[in-house]
Amino acid sequence: MDKKPQSLGEKDKGSMAKNGTKEMEAESPFYLCSKAHKPDQSIIQIGPVYVGSDELLIIAGPCAVESEVQIHETAAAVKRAGAHVLRGGLFKPRTSPYSFQGLGLEGLNFFVNAAKEHGLLTVTEVMDLTHLDILAQHVDILQVGSRNMQNYPLLKALGALDKPVLLKRGLSSTVEELLAAAEYILVGGNHKVVLCERGIRTFQNHFRFTPDISALPLVHELSHLPIILDPSHCSGRRQWVIPVAKAAIAAGADGLMVEVHPAPDKALSDGPQSLFPHQFQQLMDEMEGLAKALGRKLKRNKGNEKAHHTMPQANL
Repeated sequence: MDKKPQSLGEKDKGSMAKNGTKEMEAESPFYLCSKAHKPDQSIIQIGPVYVGSDELLIIAGPCAVESEVQIHETAAAVKRAGAHVLRGGLFKPRTSPYSFQGLGLEGLNFFVNAAKEHGLLTVTEVMDLTHLDILAQHVDILQVGSRNMQNYPLLKALGALDKPVLLKRGLSSTVEELLAAAEYILVGGNHKVVLCERGIRTFQNHFRFTPDISALPLVHELSHLPIILDPSHCSGRRQWVIPVAKAAIAAGADGLMVEVHPAPDKALSDGPQSLFPHQFQQLMDEMEGLAKALGRKLKRNKGNEKAHHTMPQANL
């Protein structure tokens, strides 16, 4: 008679996941991300906000850092409205090789100094391993863009860091594939992962991508990781950003990542989907009441104190 296999403890299961065994893969390709592994919601501290609690994380800023003046103006505007984190792309993976690709490391000082001056934390996309070390030294949150969601060498390297990672869903990826990508980071030992829904490609041609609002409660059912939504890339047009953002919070998003530009019509990247500063202020005002109605908290970053940055200034 075959012996009944012994049940495994959490430590053993984690070890199996780390070794990538067939047994663990058969149980779940995203076991460490799952509610089976951790029934309670993960709470990740991002500056003053505990993401995954009842508090909402608000990330705002331009698609790309274009100049020192532009990023400082944007930082001042999003801080006035109460955002917590300044976003800004330094390396832009564009569909066309002729489109603006970002300032690269030239813009890093502009970005970090603008955030520090206005009391904001920072998030930017890391596209490949060659930029990982320097960005990890100077930026608070490292973003994995949708095109890199399954860049496994990059995910493994991020797993070795003790730094929050914002992982965006691929534009044609399933929720299960998103969680499996996050698993690569958790397996490496980094559990500071925040997921980001940014819309998926479907047959509709009105929105730039289809906002997959249904993915938000699904992720909360399958995983303990927090998830935010990027309504700008979902929408593709600024007039749709605010309604999609509010729908996301109503569906359980733990925060938002919104594109804001002081002069969207002159933006070098994603101008049509970027909010004017007054529109972002409107969104934040409306979000405050919505959050309260839903039992959530929007702690607007209104203080005069500067954000606590542990990273040194970039000397490039």
